[in-house]
Amino acid sequence: MRSSAWGQADAEEIATWRYSGEYAFYDSDADPGDVAELLDADRRAGMYFSARDKHRALVGFFQFKRTESGAVEIGLGLRPELTGRGLGRRFVEEGLEFASQRFGAATFMLAVAAFNTRAIRVYERCGFGEVRRTTRHTGSGDWEFVAMERTA
Repeated sequence: MRSSAWGQADAEEIATWRYSGEYAFYDSDADPGDVAELLDADRRAGMYFSARDKHRALVGFFQFKRTESGAVEIGLGLRPELTGRGLGRRFVEEGLEFASQRFGAATFMLAVAAFNTRAIRVYERCGFGEVRRTTRHTGSGDWEFVAMERTA
């Protein structure tokens, strides 16, 4: 997998991705603020990166934000038709490797919807551990999230 900064075409393609069932929670347009950031080149500059396979096909994305503590907060998404096929661990690990080289963080953080046990298992296999649970309001209501961390 190769990562690169996003172009507008990547942002527009990702905005059309639709996940099935309860995972539709992750559709970009499920939260107006998310899709606005996704499509605004100035707001996503330096934070969003495309993940491509060996054929240069777009397979996913990563978002990296440095926190005040120096940790790097991660957001990510795998192309909907690739989810549930055992690709998650490699995808996450390659994204973390890219972030380690680019940002030099000592700690990685992420938050995942508590219902998404499939993703939580992947993150645990990648060395993340739960640090707390919180309720967040998104465009579709209040949801429980699991905050997870790991050292780089």
